[in-house]
Amino acid sequence: MSYLRQFAARITGQAIRIFARAITAVRADWQGIEPVPRQRVYFANHTSNADMPMIWSCLPPALRRDVRPVAAADYWLKNKLRAFVGPEVFNCVLIDRRPEVDDKPMDKILAALDEGSSLIIFPEGNRNMTDDPLLPFKAGLYNMGRARPDVDLVPTWVANLTSIMPKGEVIPLPLICTVTFGAPIHVQDGESKDDFLRRAADALAALAPQVRA
Repeated sequence: MSYLRQFAARITGQAIRIFARAITAVRADWQGIEPVPRQRVYFANHTSNADMPMIWSCLPPALRRDVRPVAAADYWLKNKLRAFVGPEVFNCVLIDRRPEVDDKPMDKILAALDEGSSLIIFPEGNRNMTDDPLLPFKAGLYNMGRARPDVDLVPTWVANLTSIMPKGEVIPLPLICTVTFGAPIHVQDGESKDDFLRRAADALAALAPQVRA
């Protein structure tokens, strides 16, 4: 990337953070974990296209510059603006979800981890448009935990985004968006995929405001 594009990406990133804080007053709530430079996979609930920018925006700069969101190529390459923001501002690991394309997403994810990056992922796979707290998790989080057991898997709950911007509305409501980071988990020796994914979903759902004591 040229110096000019690097400068544009940096300015755009600053503008996104300012906008996110101005609209939602997004804040981080670190529970059982500290915001220190350590390789992590932040796995989060997914109800809005703004989930990833909110998580990214509230990370401290020392963490943010090493974090790469795992995101859908069909969304981020849909037009020129997104094709700039996704790859160059957020440095996304782009996954092609088309069934006819053998994109090998886990190879890309593990390569990013081996380069030292932390990741933001949404293990539900798609946005949750139901009344259930979470959709069933895909196997990717388990495969990451098995393949790279030293990497912390951090449950990350994004609260209030659907209330701030209800479907069909164009003016955000004045509510605070909270991103809660929970205690990290790992795949245990001998733990099955289903048992781990159930445990991971429970750890994430426990961070939801209506569940917390």
